[in-house]
Amino acid sequence: MILDAELASWLKLSQVSGLGNESMRSLLHAFGSPSAILATSAATLKQIVRPVVANSIVNAANDDLLAAVSSWLEDPQNHIVTLADADYPQALLNIPDPPFLIYVKGRLDLLNHSSLAVVGSRNASTQGIRNAEAFARAASEADLCIISGMAHGIDTAAHIGGLGGKGSSIAVVGTGLDKVYPSANRDLAHKLAQSGALISEFPLGMPPLAHNFPRRNRIISGLSLGCLVIEATLQSGSLITARMALEQGRDVFAIPGSIHMPLAKGCHALIKQGAKLVENVHDIFEELGWYSSTANTVSSNEAEHPVFAHLGYEPLDIDSLCQRSGLTIEALSAILLQLELDGQVATLAGGMYQRIV
Repeated sequence: MILDAELASWLKLSQVSGLGNESMRSLLHAFGSPSAILATSAATLKQIVRPVVANSIVNAANDDLLAAVSSWLEDPQNHIVTLADADYPQALLNIPDPPFLIYVKGRLDLLNHSSLAVVGSRNASTQGIRNAEAFARAASEADLCIISGMAHGIDTAAHIGGLGGKGSSIAVVGTGLDKVYPSANRDLAHKLAQSGALISEFPLGMPPLAHNFPRRNRIISGLSLGCLVIEATLQSGSLITARMALEQGRDVFAIPGSIHMPLAKGCHALIKQGAKLVENVHDIFEELGWYSSTANTVSSNEAEHPVFAHLGYEPLDIDSLCQRSGLTIEALSAILLQLELDGQVATLAGGMYQRIV
């Protein structure tokens, strides 16, 4: 397809070395549009940006990128959203360093949907994976979109949980959207493109460079009302996301764990620094003031349901629950289905069930 001239101008400027988001906003404020910036003399540009950047803008051209983007946009799932577009995420306008251009694969409507970031260790425990999927699914059922980074471990489980509810899920990635990283998540990326979205500020062809991932974390937190951390060591990149969330004025939540567990130490450190300790998804809803119709379906006497005398916050298979409760599988399945629809119980892999309120 033939690129719109203004979009081509945005893309050319996005590839100018040394032109950061803050400088780009200053140029837009001064000249009004990317095409006007490109038409401005180097001498005038040097009044706003460094001389080397001004010279690069005057000589800006990237025919290879424009050709690649033109081909990529032929897929109706693919989009480019700039600061000038109505679809640009309004939440990102409130962070110090919003990208002036993002690539999107999937649903544009999710960019401005109320969202919760869910992040954590790539090497999570089995329980951490279950918690991530259960919390994300419950939040998504309450119409919060789940934001994460599509890494192994907690991120992957969070996306799976998010896709299971009406809020869906967005992956913010550290590569170009023509690449899938990690490659093991190719099926997940396809599901996100179909029912959720993937976004990146990096151009097509960008490989998974190490310094890209801390940078993309500010977008994960920036898109969200709050950030939930599930399992993290003291050196975890998830703590970078949590710190950025705090700097952006977002709420930070953390699930505690055993004092002997290295994967709990990052969460404990966050709690010591003021993050809200959460034991169930309604702790998050309360702090965010999130009162969707689904979030409110749980009554104030929910703990009185007889099943909760036998089902706690640790996953349990239905056979064991039948033995504990004395109920038949048929009767118990009907009860668990209703509790799941009410956002009180999560269904996990392997036929396991877990209380989440």
